[in-house]
Amino acid sequence: MICIGENLNVIKTEIGKAFKDRNPEPIQKMAQEEKAAGVDYIDINLGPARKGGPELMAWVVQTVQEVVDDVPLALDTSNIEAIEAGLEAYKGDTVPLVNSIMARPERYTVMIPIAAKHQADVVALLWGPEGLPRDENERAALAVELCYACNEGGLANEKLFVDPIITPVNIQQQQLMSTLTFMEMLQDIAPGAKSTNGLSNISNGTPWREPLNQAYMIMLERAGMYSSIVDYEDSLIIDIAKGKRPDLVEVVHKVQDGEIDSPDQVEGDEAKTMVRASRVILGHALYSDSWMNM
Repeated sequence: MICIGENLNVIKTEIGKAFKDRNPEPIQKMAQEEKAAGVDYIDINLGPARKGGPELMAWVVQTVQEVVDDVPLALDTSNIEAIEAGLEAYKGDTVPLVNSIMARPERYTVMIPIAAKHQADVVALLWGPEGLPRDENERAALAVELCYACNEGGLANEKLFVDPIITPVNIQQQQLMSTLTFMEMLQDIAPGAKSTNGLSNISNGTPWREPLNQAYMIMLERAGMYSSIVDYEDSLIIDIAKGKRPDLVEVVHKVQDGEIDSPDQVEGDEAKTMVRASRVILGHALYSDSWMNM
């Protein structure tokens, strides 16, 4: 699976301060570490960036590309002018990724021409006028609308990374299976389209972040997911994405297929934790912090 490194994010104290102070050192250091870890894209997340967003995005793009010029960048902010400034500053042969274009006409009618002008790839985020889609059918309807608008605006399906939106397991557990079902529908809806997701959303607010992220990524990949936005410091998730842990992939698949229904059926702490995480994601058990630790 393609990995998009999530760590150059304004919410991280050191990085947020570096953005504010225009201090290149922490930014460049993290970008180099992400590349060394094996990520395929580096996400630059400025958040809303309401004040000075365009200048900041252009500066961060230039700062990163001074030391890493062979890994494509994902430009991540809700500030449309900052996205445009980042694309203007972007150099080299790699193709930038705009993260993201929402399934809202007032957003995509403005952003699609900007992305098409620069021939950027885009994250097609299935967040519609009413917010989060309730099930796979609403996801499908939003995907049809947004992909069609992108096609009409000059962006082929192959340039789209459809994001079905991952929800936290401890709040909206039932949504996780809906997302898997939608992923199995995507190629019928938008042939050739890629896909992505904010993987860490599944574990947001839980103390079991890494196992939940890891197990769900395995399920998403089986359902056809092309890429995930991940924490490069989780070396195990990078190994799983790069095909280096077929043993854990097999465990998760066997839970999905009903061949394993208890941690007692596998050996080793990693495998047992994968079983617990998988059963929660599949809805075979209600999520609780204590159950994951049994």
